[in-house]
Amino acid sequence: MAEPDELYTLRAQYWLGHYTLALDEGRAAARRPMPSHLKSEREEMMLRCQLALGQYDKVMADAGGNSSSLAMQALALHANYLSSAPGEARNAVLDNLKVLITSSEASGNTSLQLTACHIFLAANQLKDALQCVHLGLTMEHLSMCIQIYIKIDRLDLANDALNLLKQADEDSILAQLAAVQLAIATGRSKADDAVHMLMGLSEQYGPSLMLLNYLAVANMVGGKYEAAESNLKEAIDEYEGINDADTLVNMVCCSQHLGRKDVEKYLSALKGCGVGHPFVEGLVQVEGAFEREATKYVTA
Repeated sequence: MAEPDELYTLRAQYWLGHYTLALDEGRAAARRPMPSHLKSEREEMMLRCQLALGQYDKVMADAGGNSSSLAMQALALHANYLSSAPGEARNAVLDNLKVLITSSEASGNTSLQLTACHIFLAANQLKDALQCVHLGLTMEHLSMCIQIYIKIDRLDLANDALNLLKQADEDSILAQLAAVQLAIATGRSKADDAVHMLMGLSEQYGPSLMLLNYLAVANMVGGKYEAAESNLKEAIDEYEGINDADTLVNMVCCSQHLGRKDVEKYLSALKGCGVGHPFVEGLVQVEGAFEREATKYVTA
């Protein structure tokens, strides 16, 4: 097992979705002496927390500029991508990212590779995302490989990567979360395992919006929709999930299965906060197609 360093708690809070707590820990860590490479990582982790909280302007202001490190420039591009509407602006970000990662200084920069992977994944460019992390140079690289392998339905490769992650540190939060992701992707037979692992993490570290969503999905995969609904209501009531697109997507799906009458309320909220979300884009396309077909059958 890897020995904890000065940023152990900061990383743990970030990986668990406790972004505000992670920022507090990062500020506290800044007052402690640490090697230069950990100082750089602390700054990057702080910006990643701000990205997760939707503070895109702050990230671009703090991380932008040619004088910043390549990793910081990539984080600024990530903020730019997430804050831009689909279309030319996002395509320009991807073009700039490709220039950045192919520069002579980029070789071996694991932080840059990780952020590039996140951006390509957000753009659904899975091949490019995997290319950034496929060598598994860090535990976070391996974690991202697992997510991508699950997306392309290669659970065998995901399991191989999970075994490598466990060899590095079986008790790490990343290994536990990756095991949860793979269990959920495997289906109903492993859903209870995922629920058990998530309950353990929540009891040990406290629930978060992210953990509650994982728990809801695991319960839905296991056919326990009422339990999932309870998880999602907690996410909405206690963790501002009403403003989170993924929470609302899960609530819409769960409510549909349970035959609830408040689906439209959650759909309306989702359309308001989830502009650019793949679910919303797909929904708008389907609704548009339905309206076009419906006009063909309107009687005078």
